[in-house]
Amino acid sequence: MALQQDSIDTLHLPIPTKGYSLLDVQLPQYYREGFFSKDTLFHPELPGGRSGVAGDPVPYNIHNDSIITSILLGFFILMVIAYANTHEFVTRQLKKFFYVPSEGTMEITETGTESRIQLFMVLLSSVLLSLLYYFYVIHFVGDTFILNSQYLLIAIYLVMMVSYFMAKWWLYTLVNTVFFGSKKNRYWLKTILFISSMEGAVFLPVVLLQAYFDMTEKNVVIYFVIVLIFVKILTFFKCYVAFFRRNVFKLQIILYFCALEMVPLLAFWGALDYVTDSLKINL
Repeated sequence: MALQQDSIDTLHLPIPTKGYSLLDVQLPQYYREGFFSKDTLFHPELPGGRSGVAGDPVPYNIHNDSIITSILLGFFILMVIAYANTHEFVTRQLKKFFYVPSEGTMEITETGTESRIQLFMVLLSSVLLSLLYYFYVIHFVGDTFILNSQYLLIAIYLVMMVSYFMAKWWLYTLVNTVFFGSKKNRYWLKTILFISSMEGAVFLPVVLLQAYFDMTEKNVVIYFVIVLIFVKILTFFKCYVAFFRRNVFKLQIILYFCALEMVPLLAFWGALDYVTDSLKINL
């Protein structure tokens, strides 16, 4: 009787005389639940969130970006293949670049394949210029934008670069056809296409050096300015050869070059700054 009295709970709680297995389907629910039954430390399948203090985020670096690396590697391989198929055309064009043709021989002979490869090189130039401007924005403007991905920002710059080349060619065609005729206009457009396509081959090394060999931003800017000035000098020379070598009013070439080359370039730079400032988060 004493043992039976000791086993009776005065609070009338059920006290089992022996242990129960939690796998027993007939076991009451109050035996299954406990104070730590829903603790994530005992149930790793439950979402427990993050513990501890969040650290500083790792800064973005282009050489750790697999997508950009794949794009640059793919363009490099395609550029090597393109040059292997058109090296004779490129060599011929470089040899004749400073040659002043007569009025009746202002023709640049090229095949359809060579024209398509030059257009591809212009696309490469647009991609590289977009990346260079993106590097400039990250280091000198800021790295916080309203966009969800930096790839979308680079894509916006790429669309603007392609639109700039297309708008400039359309403007040249409109003006040159009216004032100089279709023959000189074709010669000029082929010349501009060749110069723009060669920009891709010139800008590729500096993009690779800045992205994967930590070339300083100051040296990148100096390299870009030197290449830009050199390209504009070559463009000015070919403009003189194509349109103004027989013109006694030499001031017209300055007006022409400033109106169709420098003003669109400055306007395009202003458009890039405006878009960047509109997308940037000002902290």
